[in-house]
Amino acid sequence: MTSSLNPMSPLRVAVADDSVLLREGLVRVLIEAGFDVVGSFGDADELLANLDDCAPELVVLDVRMPPTFRDEGVRAAIRLRELRPQIGILLLSQYVEVLYAQELLSSGRGGVGYLLKDRVASLHELQDAVERISAGSTVLDPEVVAQLVGRRQDPLMSLTPREHEVMTLVAEGRTNAAIAKQLVIGVGAVEKNVTAIFQKLNLEDSGSDHRRVLAVLAWLQR
Repeated sequence: MTSSLNPMSPLRVAVADDSVLLREGLVRVLIEAGFDVVGSFGDADELLANLDDCAPELVVLDVRMPPTFRDEGVRAAIRLRELRPQIGILLLSQYVEVLYAQELLSSGRGGVGYLLKDRVASLHELQDAVERISAGSTVLDPEVVAQLVGRRQDPLMSLTPREHEVMTLVAEGRTNAAIAKQLVIGVGAVEKNVTAIFQKLNLEDSGSDHRRVLAVLAWLQR
């Protein structure tokens, strides 16, 4: 695949993954596929700090990297698109994390991909994904697609009447203790209901406060 900046040059690719073994493996495979690997980084901050120097046209990122190992790759991808809207993004993850995939895809722009690491089984598959993303396409792992389609059914419909009551009060900004007092139930019962709501909304554990905000957003958008 040639560079969009110079058709005579190979596509410029940067890699960010905290695992040295996986990172070096990706670099080797990308080079074998004919790409110009212009940077290899152990975390998202290092990638962003060196963005101007290496000037990649496409970036391959792990989803979970230091320091919290939650969503650093997704945050970096969103920041990259803000800084350079034309840059291609390929996220690699060990697991299907639909929430992160949705966040990356929410802009509606192409040139992005989300693949499971163990699905990228060959040089050809990775090369094909990088080339399609560079051309402006969206490349998603079949398992990610299946779960995204599954989420189209409104999960709020599965909430029990009590969970609806709890969610209404959560949306009002009440604490668990305040909700317990309002509904005349124990705080433990409120916590169980909140946990059930998170599970039904498929909100991965990236911090209780963050999940609470996302749950409220889903509730308000119903």
